[in-house]
Order: sequence, then C-alpha cells, then structure tokens
Amino acid sequence: MVDNTKEKVIHYQTESEEKCMAEMVRQKTKTYDLVYISIFVVLIAICSWISIPLTVPVTLQTFGVFMAVGLLGGKRGTLAVLVYILMGTLGIPVFSGFTGGIGIIAGTTGGYIVGFLFSALLMWGMEKAFGRSTAVLALSMVLGLVLCYAVGTLWFMAVYGASSGAIGILTVLGWCVFPFIIPDVAKIVLALILTRRLSGVIQR
Repeated sequence: MVDNTKEKVIHYQTESEEKCMAEMVRQKTKTYDLVYISIFVVLIAICSWISIPLTVPVTLQTFGVFMAVGLLGGKRGTLAVLVYILMGTLGIPVFSGFTGGIGIIAGTTGGYIVGFLFSALLMWGMEKAFGRSTAVLALSMVLGLVLCYAVGTLWFMAVYGASSGAIGILTVLGWCVFPFIIPDVAKIVLALILTRRLSGVIQR
C-alpha cells in the first residue's frame, strides 16, 4: 500500500496558498475600486464648481459623469455618480456654485442632477450589452445625455407646476436644455477623447 500522506499535505498547502493569494487579489482590487471611486467623486465635484461664462453659465458636471463611467467602467463609474449625488443631498457643497442639500434636489433643477445617475446606469447597461468599443461608448454618452435632459425636464415641469402653475415643455427646454446642447456635445467629444487616451491608466 502506497503512503500518499505527504502528497496530500503538499496538495492542501498548495490549495491554501492559492486561496490566500486569491483573497489578497480580491482585497487589492477592492482597495483600488475605493480609491478610484473616491477620486472620481472629487473630480465630478470639481467639474461642478467650474463655471464657464458663455451665453449661459455652463459647468462641467456632465463631463465629470461621462469621464467617471468611461474610465472606471459602468459599475464603478455609476457608484461614483451615486456617491456624489448622496454627498450633495446630505448637504456637502459638491453641486454647482458650491451648493448642497436636499433643497437643491427638491428644487426645479434637481432632476438634472438625478438625471446624472440615469445617464450612468444607461451607459453601464450598454457596456454590459455591447462592450466598450469607441462607437458604443460614444452612443451611450449621447443617449445618456438625452435621458438626463428628459428626467430633468419632466422634474422641472412637475416642481415648477406645483409651485407656480403649469408650464409648457418648450419653455422649459428653452430655459434648461437648448442653450446647453452645444456645450454638452463638446463635453462628450472631450470626454470620449480623454477616455480613449487614458483607458490604459485605470486598472480594470
């Protein structure tokens, strides 16, 4: 009868080492995830504070959102957007004009901030369904922007209507959407270029 006790011990040791290594990799990945998410929460906040004085003041919030999802991927990017919105809702001044609080979200333009999350979720869904090619990423950014506009516009109409009376959709679009289309498209182009160039820097 062959004594294979030694072989069993070696097998168990190897298996234990593999499990230990796998756990270390998982922990390292989680650490990277937390760091990346935190960095992009700060990036979105900084983009919110930057105001470009065009025909109407334009911030870089949507640019920050598209960069977060584009570079981090759907899951981590969406979490960064969610954390950013929650921080602002809790009163941390991360929204445009160094503002924050539930009053901003509950106000007429709060829907456009909530719309950032819908944009990120749509981009995540398209990533899972169709991959991360440049064409898919570009289309997901455009559709995400349209969805953000839609959520924000409906929100504006509901809140404004409750406090000041009914308002037409064309009026809201004229106030909150049409002046921002060209700047937002420019932000998409810039976000797409930077995402493609920097994608190798971020660990997947």
